Amino acid sequence: MAISETAQKNHEELFPNLKSTLKQTDPEFIEIFDNFNFDEVLKYQNLDLKLRMKITLASLIAMQCVNEYKAMLNGALNVGVTPVEVKEIVYQAVPYVGLGKVFDFLHATNNVFEERKIKLPIAGQSTTTPENRLEEGQKTVRRIAGDAVDKMQENLPENEKHFATFLADNCFGDYYTRKGLDDKTRELLTFSMLISMGGADPQVQGHIRNNVNVGNDKDVLLSAVTVLLPFIGYPRSLTAMNLLNKVLPEK
Repeated sequence: MAISETAQKNHEELFPNLKSTLKQTDPEFIEIFDNFNFDEVLKYQNLDLKLRMKITLASLIAMQCVNEYKAMLNGALNVGVTPVEVKEIVYQAVPYVGLGKVFDFLHATNNVFEERKIKLPIAGQSTTTPENRLEEGQKTVRRIAGDAVDKMQENLPENEKHFATFLADNCFGDYYTRKGLDDKTRELLTFSMLISMGGADPQVQGHIRNNVNVGNDKDVLLSAVTVLLPFIGYPRSLTAMNLLNKVLPEK
């Protein structure tokens, strides 16, 4: 087996002049993986390169793959994903995978930026204040998720209502209202993180609906699963496909 011309071309676009040590120590594996990830998989998806890199970074954060994240971050920056977009991907991960997992990626991102002479801190992207974050969060969540959080607020017991408030003012008010990424991208990132983590099937189904609400149809979501399959494996990919078919049945 040899690495196909298409796989080599796509790999070179992300990592020009890279001297891969694994190509020397594990040549058979690199042939298998590169032909699959940089050629075969790409025939069954419709996302542009920058968006593919964004969801890959989000997925790697969710799975705690810091070394692969740093490699892919360099590839993403090489093809035009901006430092602002990268930071927003990292920040977007906090409400979904938790700071415990994201902390190392804040530092890993800063390390890569410093190596590439990207000035820190990146320009701020917040659009809310402590006074209006709840109101703006409610507007945002209603636009993306309809009345789901309002229903939580109405139906939860009194001692649990703060979770609905947190979803509105923190998850959506602090994060979704930020500039740097649009609603479609943020929802696709969230979907990608949730399917990569596993164990969040109800939330995956909710964000499938959210994705449709903001304009990401089933083809887009299937493309995301396809692109992520080499990184997240078959069990989580097939689970994601089953959840997609449950929420958005094939006609």
